[in-house]
Amino acid sequence: MGSEKIALPLLPLRDIIVFPFMVLPLFVGREKSILALEKSMAEQKSIFLSAQRNPNNNEPQEADIYEMGTVANILQILKLTDGTMKVLVEGLQRGRIESFVENPDYFEVEVNRIHENDQLTPDVKALMRSVGTVFEQYVKLNQKIPLEAVAASANILEPHRYADTIAAYMVFQTQEKQELLETLNPADRLNKLLGILKSEMEVLKIEKRVHGRVRKQMERSQKEFYLNEQIKAIQKELGKRDEFKTDMDELKQKIKKAKMPKEINEKAVKELKRLELMQPMSAEATVARTYIEWLTDLPWKKGAGAEKIKIPEAQKILDKDHYG
Repeated sequence: MGSEKIALPLLPLRDIIVFPFMVLPLFVGREKSILALEKSMAEQKSIFLSAQRNPNNNEPQEADIYEMGTVANILQILKLTDGTMKVLVEGLQRGRIESFVENPDYFEVEVNRIHENDQLTPDVKALMRSVGTVFEQYVKLNQKIPLEAVAASANILEPHRYADTIAAYMVFQTQEKQELLETLNPADRLNKLLGILKSEMEVLKIEKRVHGRVRKQMERSQKEFYLNEQIKAIQKELGKRDEFKTDMDELKQKIKKAKMPKEINEKAVKELKRLELMQPMSAEATVARTYIEWLTDLPWKKGAGAEKIKIPEAQKILDKDHYG
């Protein structure tokens, strides 16, 4: 592992860690940062990217910026209408700030460019395989990471690049990513990455169990709501049937009390049996009920005054009133 010193403009980052071999867009709005980009574009198109210790600090000082960062190449730059810039950068290699160059317009730093050890020992190879296995499981659980990430990292043979590529895909705290960036030995970096992956896997599994329980509770609640509505409908229907049964009992009592002639009584009983088999609210049931009630309301047993009726006299009256 060697190093090489170079002077570069510095672009402080908020909550973002850029690893070597990583390509991503950045949105830049602070005046010092824009001047640093313009300086880089006018000269070597290289810039040093390093995260702020406090992302909320809008005017960071030298002590507020991590020493370890990434030397990057500016691939594309676009000025936006609101005065900010969108810049596409590609991480090249790790670098450590040795000193700040006095510059009133923007941050400029002396950086040691770090050349990493690519020795692929059996232990390192085994570590890469373990990291790859756990990373594949992690991607299956985490929908924020595309499945292509597994294939993209599987073809990388260099240990340091393999660790950095997977770390770039990972979704975890900025502090943890900074620690990975500061771990210069590839084997140590792979070990640390494996530990973070396993820890994140446990968190994802717990989240999945919690979501599963919540989903089951929701499904159970929906099922209970549906069944409760069904029960209410059944109870309502049963209530209607109970009312209908009460009505039938009352009609049956009316038929008994009416003292109708035998033939009429049989007809009324037959209609009542038909009515009991009908839907309570149907038109046919309404007609049958009205007919039975009409039969029971007639004065079958009231014969008072019948002996006074004289047929010849009644005929005279009817002929007088209705004849012809």
